[in-house]
Amino acid sequence: MPNLRHQLRPTLMYDKLNGIVLNTVKYSDRTSIVHVYTDVHGLMSFAVPQGHTRGARMRNSMLLPLSLIEMEARITPGRELATMHDMRRTVPLMSIYCDPVKNAIAMFMSEVLTHVIQEHEHNAQLYTYIYNSIHVLENAERGIANFHICFLFHLGALLGIQPDVDSYRDGYWFNMAEGTFMPGARGGRYLRPEQARLIVLLSRMRYGNMHLFRFNRDQRNQVLDTILDYFKLHQSTLGTLRSPDVLKQLFI
Repeated sequence: MPNLRHQLRPTLMYDKLNGIVLNTVKYSDRTSIVHVYTDVHGLMSFAVPQGHTRGARMRNSMLLPLSLIEMEARITPGRELATMHDMRRTVPLMSIYCDPVKNAIAMFMSEVLTHVIQEHEHNAQLYTYIYNSIHVLENAERGIANFHICFLFHLGALLGIQPDVDSYRDGYWFNMAEGTFMPGARGGRYLRPEQARLIVLLSRMRYGNMHLFRFNRDQRNQVLDTILDYFKLHQSTLGTLRSPDVLKQLFI
């Protein structure tokens, strides 16, 4: 008689993946859950053993937020948690983890991405954007004060919530709920014309020219708050973030 238990046992899959570490959450005294955005399967969760051995310390150092890693993943269909093997760091992020300003920006990126990325599916454009953004931050020498604003604004396009800048006309108001520009406010949440003009300006910001955008601390913080408010209207998973308060104290 065939062994039914053997037939019903889930089939293990092994995949070699590249990934971006989003965050690590303590699950128990012996295990943590690491959330990784992968190039093949989108968001994945891995059970990682904890300990005080040299190997555990080395592994944890490779699982800092935004770490770029390569691994072999053992996946069991029907189970939420996977297991990683043969993990290695593909790009050492020395500047990000040693520079307190870049590290604060990395914490902000990690917190935002942890909230807004929910998809367990392949998304090459989003993965590439995050991957390239990490490289830019690691190597950036100027314009760093605007990096988080540039990153967040253009992340919206990949999440499908970018403002429709083609609808802009001089003197128009910006409808936060609709993401479009209008001749006047008709109830609801709007940005006044002088604020609406800033949305168009931000749409022209790129990593290559972000150093040309001059904001004082109050202006930069207001811009950040406005973009976050817009995200929260369109991304219900965003919620309350802690990292923006740190960023607001860094730049003058």
